Amino acid sequence: MSGATGTKAPFVMAGRNPDVLTCIANLSNDEVFTPPEFANQMLDTLAEAWAADNDGANLWADSTVTFLDPFTKSGVFLREITKRLIDGLADEIPDLEMRVDHIVTKQVYGIGITGLTALLARRSVYCSKWANGAHSIAKSFTTEEGNVWFERTEHTWVNGRCRFCGAAEAEYERGDDLETHAYAFIHTDDIKALMDELFGENMKFDVIIGNPPYQLGSDGGTRDVPIYQHFVEQAKQLEPRFLTMIVPARWMAGGLGLSGFRQAMLSDRRMRSLTDYPVAKEVFTGVEIKGGVCHFLWEEAWDGECSVTTIRGDAVLGPVSRKLGAYDVFIRDSRALAILHKVLAKKESPLSEVMSARTAFGLYSNYSLYRSKPGKGDVRFYATSPTGRFTGWVSPDEVTTNLGAIDSYKALIPKAGSDGGQKLPDVVLGKPWVADRPSVCTQSFLFVATKTKKQAESVASYYRTRVLRFLVSLRKIAQDTTATSYLWVPQQSWDQTWSDDVLYNQYGITKDEVAYIESMVRPMEPTNE
Repeated sequence: MSGATGTKAPFVMAGRNPDVLTCIANLSNDEVFTPPEFANQMLDTLAEAWAADNDGANLWADSTVTFLDPFTKSGVFLREITKRLIDGLADEIPDLEMRVDHIVTKQVYGIGITGLTALLARRSVYCSKWANGAHSIAKSFTTEEGNVWFERTEHTWVNGRCRFCGAAEAEYERGDDLETHAYAFIHTDDIKALMDELFGENMKFDVIIGNPPYQLGSDGGTRDVPIYQHFVEQAKQLEPRFLTMIVPARWMAGGLGLSGFRQAMLSDRRMRSLTDYPVAKEVFTGVEIKGGVCHFLWEEAWDGECSVTTIRGDAVLGPVSRKLGAYDVFIRDSRALAILHKVLAKKESPLSEVMSARTAFGLYSNYSLYRSKPGKGDVRFYATSPTGRFTGWVSPDEVTTNLGAIDSYKALIPKAGSDGGQKLPDVVLGKPWVADRPSVCTQSFLFVATKTKKQAESVASYYRTRVLRFLVSLRKIAQDTTATSYLWVPQQSWDQTWSDDVLYNQYGITKDEVAYIESMVRPMEPTNE
């Protein structure tokens, strides 16, 4: 091959500094561009698994393997795959132009999440926003979209919600001039039929890879609805040989509506590897994703334990071979397992059994009908605001639930704590507050009710221990806690002031385990604000 045609492909595919895909701002926290270096880490993991299963064979030297990114944004995965295949197939297809054309027309496929990202992905892969354009490195396409498809998709509204993704009609019923954010890949009852329609009958993908949209704003923006789980579930329906995605890590122990997805992931023995980043900013600079992110490698033929690696800054824990489904949530740090086993071995009743429900008195965080001075029959009122904690007075007639707890002493604990261990050592929970009786609180607090103030103070001392907060941290992946966050915290007798030394001895925690706990959880001073 000679002339400009002969030099175009290696020039556009060569790594240059700066890489334009490292310079693009993210669309939002929901649709995050994947850094090229991170995409390549995922591709390295994939290639290692392929070689292990195929007698050391080079994935990138196989001209029959097909790849799909069903939610492409910048096109980084498709571009990096193409670059690797260009090198790997040099012996099988020596002619560069023929090799490039074969790869981009027969091996690499994508679905744009918006019209804009489809154009961007085509530019990354074909060096032209149109696959059949004059400057495209592909020579066999007859359509503008080539193998990177996008078409506007509408939501299907049922009682004000999209039946596929749960989007709110009031928020996402838009005119033609705005994106619907109804992603085609998850807005279908028959994903195989959709793939046949888009890419040819009986289309089979060996590898599905990418970084799906994470969530949709809902209810006027008061809460977010996760949607990444739908992309994972749809991809499995296509029965690829390998599936690898980067997603928020909140599914491991929480997330709105993710209970079923979590159990499916933890019980799926096809999960070959899981790499966990508790601090998302270490992957996506400038983006806050509470709870961190992870990428996983799922293999259709795999049946065994999962190789788990946790990365925080320069510290790398693992890989450790683990059974993901040992508990109802995933314990991110394997060093915690031995400590948890010791605590649970005593089979003590969990603190969650005596913990109040959320919004125990029916008073929400923004409740404003309290008084600064008591009126006749009023009870003490405990609450928080953006400026801190405060007390007031309310009539017991304002209380709609849990009336029997009004007359008890209470150890109050803030529902909101730290953001799931973003910085270590972590405080995990806010400071406890001993409430006199009679009293009530807003949903900003959970509480344990006691008969005497001394018992409430004993409970509060237990809350301040590193051991309790460490056990809570194993089930707490974001800021808020619920009663289930305390499922692994044993109840104690409320007749003493609890300390970590007492608890370390009680549960046989070794010096090394003590050092680990204290590296993860900060001390808390015994104050009552």
